[in-house]
Amino acid sequence: MTDGNGTSVDSTPTPRGDGDERASESRRGRRDVVVPMRLYKTVTVFSTLIAVGSVVVGFMFLDAATLNVSFLGAIVTGALSLVGVSVADGVMNTVLAVVGLAGIAFGAGVYTLGTRFRAQGMGKSQEDSDEPSDNNG
Repeated sequence: MTDGNGTSVDSTPTPRGDGDERASESRRGRRDVVVPMRLYKTVTVFSTLIAVGSVVVGFMFLDAATLNVSFLGAIVTGALSLVGVSVADGVMNTVLAVVGLAGIAFGAGVYTLGTRFRAQGMGKSQEDSDEPSDNNG
């Protein structure tokens, strides 16, 4: 492209330090959200609590789906029989397994989203820094 004087003009914007950082983060697919320290602590505590609870409950449902002598499986089957619903064992096992896997996936998603937050003044993680590592020997 040329300007009015006939000289060549580069139309690409010149990157600044902050823009380079955002561009490299978006290329990697990671975007951190900088929040106040109090909110960071709250998000970290509750996202970890929800994630761990979901994964544990998910594994309990998987256990109930794979074992015939399961505490959780007996509770679900007993509750359904109290209501008057009869479900075949194969269907019950499949439903319990799907619920278990969904719980584990939900916990992993909550934990992943919770790790995107960082407090003001916190440095970047070691993998994001441009400094060389001293682990040569």
